[in-house]
Amino acid sequence: MNIKNAILTIATAAMFVSCGKDDPAPANPGNFIIAVTPAASTGVADYLLTASSLDGGTISTQGQGVEQDGTYRYYLTHNNKFFSMLYGQGNPGAVTVYNIQNGQLTKLANTVTETVQAFTPVNDHILMTKISRNATNPTATWYTFNTNSMQVDGNGSLNTSEIAPGDEIAHFSWIKQVGNKVFAPFFSIKACCDAGFGTAYPDQAWIAVYSYPAMTLDKVIEDDRTSFIGRYFTDGMEEVENGDIYCFSASVATENGKDATLNSTKPSAVTRIKAGTTEFDSYYFDFEAASGGLNITDWLYVGDNNFVVLSDKKADKGAYNTGKTIGIINVIDETYKKVTGMPIESDIESLTGMSNYSERDGKGYIGVNLTSGVGYIYKIDATTATATQGLKVEGGTITAIEHLD
Repeated sequence: MNIKNAILTIATAAMFVSCGKDDPAPANPGNFIIAVTPAASTGVADYLLTASSLDGGTISTQGQGVEQDGTYRYYLTHNNKFFSMLYGQGNPGAVTVYNIQNGQLTKLANTVTETVQAFTPVNDHILMTKISRNATNPTATWYTFNTNSMQVDGNGSLNTSEIAPGDEIAHFSWIKQVGNKVFAPFFSIKACCDAGFGTAYPDQAWIAVYSYPAMTLDKVIEDDRTSFIGRYFTDGMEEVENGDIYCFSASVATENGKDATLNSTKPSAVTRIKAGTTEFDSYYFDFEAASGGLNITDWLYVGDNNFVVLSDKKADKGAYNTGKTIGIINVIDETYKKVTGMPIESDIESLTGMSNYSERDGKGYIGVNLTSGVGYIYKIDATTATATQGLKVEGGTITAIEHLD
């Protein structure tokens, strides 16, 4: 049996449809979905809670929520469905699909897939990639998950050595649909000598451009003004209203992945690809200079060329650190403002990263987990650069905020 038939067989065989009647009726029914990891030492699974508003009220994991299988889950919404994706750490993953009926999550399907390291909505599919770190087998296997049939319906492989410099291989930080193409920003890794994610090329950014749905390589976009785009498992690209693509670099390349010694000489910065083109243009926003030495670790686009940015101080800078400083950048004005109204940073245990929420109306919602063990969702207003405390979350750590109609 070839790989395509094997994957399609396992995905189809594992799929079931359920009404979700075994789940308790939510105490706070609504169309917002908040993923929460319950307070425990190790090995606990997320609970999915619903809410009618993010601006106030309280939700809790105590006797509430839809428990997920597995301890590492990542989330997205597409085609008005909510997708809960298991990261299997080398083992098979899963995609569990929900919708919302009368303010309550209803399970539609549960399908076994490969564990993947990057995924994105593309047309009616979710495109997923499983990325090798092995120089003797430098491939990224891609799969398409059909959001209508709720099955894996295609796959193929990409050679990651042909797009990387020297004898290194590429590892996608994320993937994203841009028009009828898929853009895949990547970092280059040595893939030898037990070097982890270390690289000899820390001062360059690359984006592989693939046609869709064939996923054939069109070209590689390069820029030597920044380090690589995004971070591991972090989307560093965003398309704004006029079709321009903005890209952030955290400048967290390492010499050797084991000791995590940072080796890029470039500052954290934002670059641009103009709408309809496949090249970086001359735009360059030195975020590190504008913010007084911070580096972007994640961002959320809230509309009108404004981003809510999570950032780290220079002393805390690291390949996997999620920043605790929240600010606003306007990529047209090239300005940075620190947000006021947040808890003091010493009281913040963590912030939610990639899975935050915005209607792109100038406001964004960020999960704030406090050292006290309580979490809140804060509304960030980009116009005033202010934060307002909203929904209280008890009994765990906020990991994602999503919404369904």
